[in-house]
Amino acid sequence: MADEFDNMYETFRALLDAFPPSESVKRLEQFGISSDIVQQIRERHEQQTVRIRELEEPHVVARGNRDTWYTGPQAQDKCWPAVIDRLRKDGWTQQSAITNLDNSSTRIVSLLNHPKERSFSTRGLVVGYVQSGKTTNFTAVMAKAADRGYKLFIVLAGIHNGLRRQTQARLVQHLVEPNPSMWSQLTGLGKDFTPQENPASYFGKSNKTRVLCVVKKNATVLRKLARWLEKASDYLEDCPALIIDDEADQATVATKSINPLIMSIMDSLPRSAYVGYTASPFANLLIDPSAEDLYPRDFIVSLPKPDHHFGTEVLFGRYPVDGDDPDQVDDGYDMIRSVPESDVPCMRPQTRADVEGFEPVITDTLRRAVEYFWLVTAARRVRGTGNPHSTMLIHTSVNTAVHKSFRRPLERMRDYAVDAMNREEFLARLRDLWEEETARVPAEDFGERKLQFEELMAHLPSVVDHCRVVMDNSSSEDRLDYENGPVVAIAVGGNTLSRGLTLEGLSVSYFVRAVSAYDTLLQMGRWFGFRNGYADLPRIWMTDELAEWFRHLATVETEMRRDIDVYMTQNVTPLTFAVRLRTHPALRVTAAAKMRDAVTAASSYGGQRIQTHYFHTDAEWLATNIDAARTLVTAAASISPKIDERPKEGRYVFYEVPHDVVTEFLTSYQFHESSLHTSGLIVAYINKRVATAGSLRRWNIAIVGTPQGRPDNDFTFAPGVTVGRTIRSRLDVPGPADIKTLMSPRDAAVDLDGYKATWVEEDYRKQRQSQQPNIGLLVLYPIDKASAPPKAPASSPVRKRKKRVPLDAEEHVIGVALVFPEPSAGDSSVKSYISANLSKVSIEDEDYSFLDNEDM
Repeated sequence: MADEFDNMYETFRALLDAFPPSESVKRLEQFGISSDIVQQIRERHEQQTVRIRELEEPHVVARGNRDTWYTGPQAQDKCWPAVIDRLRKDGWTQQSAITNLDNSSTRIVSLLNHPKERSFSTRGLVVGYVQSGKTTNFTAVMAKAADRGYKLFIVLAGIHNGLRRQTQARLVQHLVEPNPSMWSQLTGLGKDFTPQENPASYFGKSNKTRVLCVVKKNATVLRKLARWLEKASDYLEDCPALIIDDEADQATVATKSINPLIMSIMDSLPRSAYVGYTASPFANLLIDPSAEDLYPRDFIVSLPKPDHHFGTEVLFGRYPVDGDDPDQVDDGYDMIRSVPESDVPCMRPQTRADVEGFEPVITDTLRRAVEYFWLVTAARRVRGTGNPHSTMLIHTSVNTAVHKSFRRPLERMRDYAVDAMNREEFLARLRDLWEEETARVPAEDFGERKLQFEELMAHLPSVVDHCRVVMDNSSSEDRLDYENGPVVAIAVGGNTLSRGLTLEGLSVSYFVRAVSAYDTLLQMGRWFGFRNGYADLPRIWMTDELAEWFRHLATVETEMRRDIDVYMTQNVTPLTFAVRLRTHPALRVTAAAKMRDAVTAASSYGGQRIQTHYFHTDAEWLATNIDAARTLVTAAASISPKIDERPKEGRYVFYEVPHDVVTEFLTSYQFHESSLHTSGLIVAYINKRVATAGSLRRWNIAIVGTPQGRPDNDFTFAPGVTVGRTIRSRLDVPGPADIKTLMSPRDAAVDLDGYKATWVEEDYRKQRQSQQPNIGLLVLYPIDKASAPPKAPASSPVRKRKKRVPLDAEEHVIGVALVFPEPSAGDSSVKSYISANLSKVSIEDEDYSFLDNEDM
């Protein structure tokens, strides 16, 4: 029935868009559709329209209801129309993409101060996604600000020459070249800032041109700029300035040289607006708001995720967070390939002492990654669409000597492949690899045609023969040059490839770098971005641990952006706005120095549903949880004043069990160490709420299984309490056994009267508040140890439905879900977002000691 309604809705969408509500209703009724169905279709359409509008609008937190003086482009504008023209020449053919850019950049400019104000010092932050077009967004913001009278534009373009040159080139193309008479440049493609003579020629009242300055976040360069601006102070009174800080979390926050110099530059500009841009804003959000620093006190903007963008969640999936329907949470594409831990010592030295003389070994996983890269490049040439360049990234260490050590083994591998192009054994191996990969990720799911191996052979020899091995790092003169024809390159590098710089046509990544913090990890993901014309082909080889870290990071990002969305609707400002950042046992949120002013965040379990979905599979660990569950049920059966027995449905409910029975169970039950929650935090919360609010003194204990009656499938919790085991297969993802979904919406109402299948989240909350306002619910699930997955439907998409495999545990598994009532006035929070002990973690930290070296 739902499918029929969906089909009906899709059939009449155009009619709904074309006519006003009253007219469209009449026309639908002419087709013989009942008025009730017409109303449902109309409501669906309104919901979809609102959702689309919300996706396109950037989410904002602003201070003091800032005046929105800028309402959009005007007919006399020159810079913004030029940007649009350039984007269309660069392939922006979809009007929706330009409209979204227009809307988001207009919103950001409106949050700046009017350039005619006598003095201002604005601080804002724009949060985007890695490789998602942040440069295009701030170019649009600069264009619109220039059209309205901002005069000086300083762009802090990362910490390396490569990104500075790339940013300078982009801004010249989009801003300067279309209107050369409107612009003066303090920097060029080949030079960073050097002091100019006669500041009056740039800033005097007689000069109406805009001034562009693109500089590295380098102490020597910024010191020159700060001194020059100080000398030009007599001419800056009438100079509204916009400072764009690209990669605003890098080097800007908590550095002894760069941070004070940025502040000094701002101090010399009586009218200035600082706007940081980053995809990893963790450090920026942890700046002390009370300090005279760069905390985004005036506004925070979260840009919408662009269509067809490959981001953290899209590639790695994420874990459900509070309020999610787990079945609707993205599992990620099946594009991640596992590198065994035993391969890691072959890819990078384990200690600094091992660096000298280190030579990598071409392991089976690295060989497969390189050979698949050649196959992908040939396939893209057959298709003849999208980016003409093709790049592979190998990132195993920050050490430049390690990068260099890869050249000889990789070139030997390439030379062997050139000679082996006529050998049947070699071609058979490539054919098997191609067939395996294209079977796992069908091209048809991405609107592409599957290519046969024979089609690739027309291009494969040339691809391999012309493949370059490039060492792109701070001590190498090798660089990826995309300006002189199509590139086929394997790029081996470190920090120069990890921030801002775009790897054109990146299709394969091999990543085993040891990383210490969220922001470092996220920025290493050069594979994020757009893959037009080859969305089915990218692959990433990494360790299972790294894949789990990225999956966790996708969850952190989701919670962070939800915090921004929630605070939009409340009467708060950035000075009272504190975004919670979930921690991880093996990762810092950001560098220790950047967290020195942070405090441990607190979170309440009030109104939340918590469920276990990670499990070990060894018998001893599982047996402990079985014993704990049986002890709980035996106690509940003897204490509960009311028992609801439904063995034919596989359900039991024991009402009003004392809380100490529950906390004793939670203390005995073992949560997997990767779980987002721990028994200690949950027990602490229950005890605090009992003590301070008087609620959670009583609990309902439920068992949810399948109907009993099959001896080979029954599970007994206590005498007279037997249900059939449930099936929960695991996701085919690296790391611990992850079943993803344990509790259904219906299960969350197992102890409530009047359940209806049409209930939405708000209904569950209202009914629990009405029927069981101070009572918690704990649900036990007996999960079959084999749990083979059902056959997936033929139409099951690659994304959102990652492959399932048998659970294959050594003993049956006990899943646990907890439903907490809404928080009361005396509800106590718990410290669920806590710091991790990293003292024993072996990592490579980022080194900023080179920031005084102007040649970087």
